[in-house]
Amino acid sequence: MFSKYIKRPVLAIALSLGIMFLGMLAIETSPVSQFPSIAPPRVSIFIEFPGSNADVLVKSTLTILERAINGVQGMQYMLSDATSAGEASIEVIFEPGTDPTLAAVRVKSRVDQVMTNLPPLVQREG
Repeated sequence: MFSKYIKRPVLAIALSLGIMFLGMLAIETSPVSQFPSIAPPRVSIFIEFPGSNADVLVKSTLTILERAINGVQGMQYMLSDATSAGEASIEVIFEPGTDPTLAAVRVKSRVDQVMTNLPPLVQREG
């Protein structure tokens, strides 16, 4: 079987060129992206409580907000961080495919429900 390709190298070259051409055609027409958009939607909340340290901020604000936000539809997990400068952040990560606008509205409604339970300075500063 291989004797045909050895005795007639033109056939082997033609087959090789045909396979290379089909491969190049497949590369050009295939939809390939370098960085596909697979990042899940996320909502970030920033809190300022001037004059407080991280411990006070966690006890008076972050815990209340985390309990309120926990259980939002489509939520995967939540990350929170507090600094000694009186600043904190909560990041809510949602399942891929969740509408980011709808996720932000749901989180905002949960935060608005507990806004009166937060210290007055936090309500004013945001």
